[in-house]
Amino acid sequence: MLENLTAQPADKILALVAKFKADPRSDKVDLGVGVYKDATGNTPVMRAVKEAERRILADQSTKAYTGLAGDPAFGAVMKDLVLGDSVLSERVAAIATPGGTGAIRQALELIRIAAPKATVWLSNPTWPNHPSIIKYLGMKMAEYRYFDSETRGVDFDGMMADLQNVAPGDVVLLHGCCHNPTGANLTYGQMEQVIGLMQNKSAVPFVDIAYQGFGDGLADDAKATRQIASSFENCLIAASCSKNFGIYRERTGILMAVTKDADQQALTQQNLAFLNRQNYSFPPDHGARVVTTILQDPELRADWEAELEETRNGMLDLRQQLADELKRLTNSDRFDFLAHHRGMFSRLGTTPEMVEKLRADHGIYMVGDSRMNIAGLNAQTVPVLAKAIVAAGI
Repeated sequence: MLENLTAQPADKILALVAKFKADPRSDKVDLGVGVYKDATGNTPVMRAVKEAERRILADQSTKAYTGLAGDPAFGAVMKDLVLGDSVLSERVAAIATPGGTGAIRQALELIRIAAPKATVWLSNPTWPNHPSIIKYLGMKMAEYRYFDSETRGVDFDGMMADLQNVAPGDVVLLHGCCHNPTGANLTYGQMEQVIGLMQNKSAVPFVDIAYQGFGDGLADDAKATRQIASSFENCLIAASCSKNFGIYRERTGILMAVTKDADQQALTQQNLAFLNRQNYSFPPDHGARVVTTILQDPELRADWEAELEETRNGMLDLRQQLADELKRLTNSDRFDFLAHHRGMFSRLGTTPEMVEKLRADHGIYMVGDSRMNIAGLNAQTVPVLAKAIVAAGI
């Protein structure tokens, strides 16, 4: 049997990690892996997470299963965090999942059951796992233009033109905030136009929100998602707790499905539980319990929000520092987009050949499409990167 296997495509980011580790240069800079790092290069455990875990360890009396959908309390706090009061909770079905990736996989599985002929539309570019999972599931897929390599902003005209080809019942995947891999976001006015087009086309929105709190703050980062959820009878939302709670290895995510009414909610909830049962039975609980503990306790929540703000402002400071340094070196404002982007990532909009030149000549590691992790920088490495970008002729 196993002799029939064929090699699968290598993960480009993991391959980049291996190259970085093997590089003997002491001044190398890792901007590839999409993990938050502080100024020392560490991914810290947040204060509120440590305290929540201490309480859980002291008080937890069982490791029994919580249910196919996960702990209902986790669903309740995440609905509030992501959706606020934009949608009645009675209209929202939800399941806990192994990370945001698990939520995306379960959402696509649900689409395949409910609308097997639907095409899933993705931004070009998007997070590589989106098309990878869709292709693996054998689903129909199409792209809409999103990133303008000249302006390093959103190609909104191209996006709207491509979405004119959406058919009734098709699914349009949108990034809730902090677009990965570009860092370029739609304005609220632009999102309103996208919503109007999708309503006219009878399309179904699917929101991936993995970085809430990393862009403009918890409430502002959720605004577009709430805008979308309140505008449609049906909407899918995959949310991750990996970044904003810093619990990457706990694999904590949630899939929410906005439904038309209570009857549709009950049916959808049953189908979501069925999908969890087929894929992994019961979802992991520890990370979800940590998140629930924090969000239910006013003091822990306040401390978490304060530390999250420190993290967010730190990335904004790095963005501004890099944009300012490049302006100083080039006497040009062509890199100002770096300060305008949001979240962990920005896309330089250069060629794979230039990216390789940065790696070979300067020890700067970023993904081949020129996506770089701003959180991989610190005050000392920002000038190093700026000089390398200028020296490479980007």
